[in-house]
Amino acid sequence: MKTIINMLVNLMKEVQLVPSGILRRAGVEDLLTLLSSPVVQKSLSVTGVNCCYHISCVSIDRVWVSDINNLILTDTATGKQLHSVEHQLNAGRGKHTVNREGELIYLDNEYNIIKLCNDMKTTSTLIKRTDTIWEPLSVYSSSSFGDLLVGMYRRDTDTDTFIGKVMRYDNTGKYKQTIPHNDNTPHYLYEAPCYITENNNGDVLVSDLLRLAVVVTSCEGVHRFSYKGHPASVSRLQPWGICTDVMSHILVSDWTTATVQMLDRDGQFLSYVLTRQTPGMDYTPRGLSYDVKTHAVCVGSADNNTMSVCRHINRHLYLAHEGEQHSDLDQEKFRAGMLKNDQPNK
Repeated sequence: MKTIINMLVNLMKEVQLVPSGILRRAGVEDLLTLLSSPVVQKSLSVTGVNCCYHISCVSIDRVWVSDINNLILTDTATGKQLHSVEHQLNAGRGKHTVNREGELIYLDNEYNIIKLCNDMKTTSTLIKRTDTIWEPLSVYSSSSFGDLLVGMYRRDTDTDTFIGKVMRYDNTGKYKQTIPHNDNTPHYLYEAPCYITENNNGDVLVSDLLRLAVVVTSCEGVHRFSYKGHPASVSRLQPWGICTDVMSHILVSDWTTATVQMLDRDGQFLSYVLTRQTPGMDYTPRGLSYDVKTHAVCVGSADNNTMSVCRHINRHLYLAHEGEQHSDLDQEKFRAGMLKNDQPNK
């Protein structure tokens, strides 16, 4: 019996579930834990924007950043502009995303959804706007399915209020689904779905600036919960950028408290991840984007063109054949020591 158990354990160590949902062989096992105190690894000034309202990571070294009028590709090592997009939609919300191939998808100034290929020259129209009643606000490319989620809103003339919805399309722009699900969800679920993301369990998360809530539905479109701020806080949540990490935590930036808040996958408040008291954070956070390879979060400023690369997750590498365990931070210290030892003796 012990032999069988050991065989099963060794078999499981050969397989790892990555964020895309695909199983791969693993030489090491990643053990993820939350840092007791999140770390701002570096901050930079982004050339070509006034503020960092929205961020889409291609990699931790290259990110798309936008303010109200500009959308640029940034080198995070230097903050320099690598490319810019003309004729994008004039709005400071979640108007762009990056697909699984690393291609930019964005809303243009006619509310069409455009794809820019990696050659930075070829563009194609994925979804052409034909409905003049509903106005697109945001777009997100699903890393799990490759689908496009588009946040839209319109004015209800009967009540003089706004009504929102999220449309799901495949990666070619073919319609698949409307959220909320009409049979099981209140009609007025959204008002202004300005930022969209997705969780590992398929939940669709919307940062709604008019409803003042993070509104979460299942992938089928059934309402799961709405988060309106820390229960002990006297101020209402004013949510902006939103992302999720590999551990299914929800991160949302809040204008009212000038913080990035962390929730669990069921909408329970866990902590203020980043605040004005965090070393390196001297601005109001707005744009958020999570890099699945490094587990770093890019945080953009609502006040100026500052963008920070932050870490709230520590990855421990367990070497199964040696029984040793090291963390990312341990490895950084080791590398620093090696570099120091490589310096010539004086």
